[in-house]
Amino acid sequence: MALTLAEAAKLETDYLRRGVIETFGEYSPVLEDLPFLDVQGNSFKYNQEAVLPGVEFRAVNDSYTESAGSVNQQSESLVIYGGVVDVDRYLQQVRGSINDQRALQTRLKVKALALGFTREFFEGDSTVDTNSFDGLQKRLSGDQVITADDGSGNGDVLTLDYIDALIDAVWGGPDVIYLNKVNRRKLISLARDLEIVTVEMDAAGKVHTYYDGIPVKVVSKDNLNAEILGFDETEGTETECSSIYAVRYGAEEFVSGLTNGGIQVEDLGLIPNPPVYRTLIEWYVGLAVFNPQAAARLKGIHQ
Repeated sequence: MALTLAEAAKLETDYLRRGVIETFGEYSPVLEDLPFLDVQGNSFKYNQEAVLPGVEFRAVNDSYTESAGSVNQQSESLVIYGGVVDVDRYLQQVRGSINDQRALQTRLKVKALALGFTREFFEGDSTVDTNSFDGLQKRLSGDQVITADDGSGNGDVLTLDYIDALIDAVWGGPDVIYLNKVNRRKLISLARDLEIVTVEMDAAGKVHTYYDGIPVKVVSKDNLNAEILGFDETEGTETECSSIYAVRYGAEEFVSGLTNGGIQVEDLGLIPNPPVYRTLIEWYVGLAVFNPQAAARLKGIHQ
């Protein structure tokens, strides 16, 4: 069974854990939609489609040519992701009437974790951080990576043709398109007169953008205040390029998160030395791309 964090929160009976799970989704456009498949153990093996078997027409009394498809066996390991929240008992006592210091610090920790996960979803590299997992940038290759090029080899400005090519690269079309704020403004400007981009505001005042019915979501900064999909990539001699991603989600079909037991939250109470109230937040988590055409990247976009 695969659930998004919002769906998992509805089923959670522990008040503290439910609050943490809900907060994760608030700060990450990826965690709003990414389903998580609950797995046993510390890894998950699956078959990724490689080559389809042959088919043919035959004449009467003739036989078919036998052929079989092939798959690539993939294995994803779960990584340990989380942190601890310590609040000095003095602060909880003297400032508790203003704000619950433990609740405040827990929310800040969860926000940092959500933003950090978003960065890893796109840019994670297990060769750089052996304790992390590989993100889409490292996983996508071949036809799943589209390079914007004006003929110079140094990238290009955003056009609707590039966006359409990105969409076409995803099997059955993507569920969502991820980009930075500048590229979203450019996309709206390009499509304003064509009526294929709509911008709506929900009851909570949150703005939603759609390109030809596909949600377009902005990915901004990580927990270190660095742009995740910013203009910090190099294409040829151009050093200020960015990427746009299109993703289709689905457990055991397309792109899915992996977890063992979901997000764990434990109130460890008062720790004697130093005298702090401690909360442990830990997540055994991973990422799987079940279909090689489940996501695509458009790179080399500059302003």
